[in-house]
Amino acid sequence: MTNDDRYIIFHKPYGVLSQFTQESPKHITLKDYIDVPNVYPVGRLDWDSEGLLLLTNNGRLQHRLSDPRFGHERTYWVQVERIPDEEAINRLQAGVEIQDYRTRPAKVRLLPEYPPVGDRQPPIRFRKNVPTAWLEMTLTEGKNRQVRRMTAAVGFPTLRLLRVSIGHLRLDGLALGEWRDLTSLELKLLHDSSRSRGISKFSR
Repeated sequence: MTNDDRYIIFHKPYGVLSQFTQESPKHITLKDYIDVPNVYPVGRLDWDSEGLLLLTNNGRLQHRLSDPRFGHERTYWVQVERIPDEEAINRLQAGVEIQDYRTRPAKVRLLPEYPPVGDRQPPIRFRKNVPTAWLEMTLTEGKNRQVRRMTAAVGFPTLRLLRVSIGHLRLDGLALGEWRDLTSLELKLLHDSSRSRGISKFSR
């Protein structure tokens, strides 16, 4: 880690691409929110997903944290159609088949109440007489649209998806559309966690 390294967390809104390059005049990108040069997302969030995005200019760390071999946990709050039963929860925990791939075991639980999140803009689509529920899902991999494909595979389509943590990093207190540098404690924990998974140092 050098004095020039930057580590940022961002609360990404719905409809924002996890990149700085605008591919169309209609696209909203990270550039509309973050005026910091040479930082790039660690992993990604789909344009229709919300929540925590980690950015850094440390290429080595970026690569290692994105590599599923190192098993960094990512936790999501997932609003789904209908109320998942015990069988569906067990299947998600054990792993499901999505596009000829079996997902790794995951931590999945039904949240007992609505989590502390604001309304989405635009609002999700509600179907009359169809209840919704929230799941907390913790994965150690990040296949393309994996959470949505997992819940669809067990019969409960995802309506809304928020990433609330990456390892020990959490969204707590960070408003929608805001970003901040990591604290010294967060950096230390990130360093310790990465080192324990085979990264001896952050230097590129």
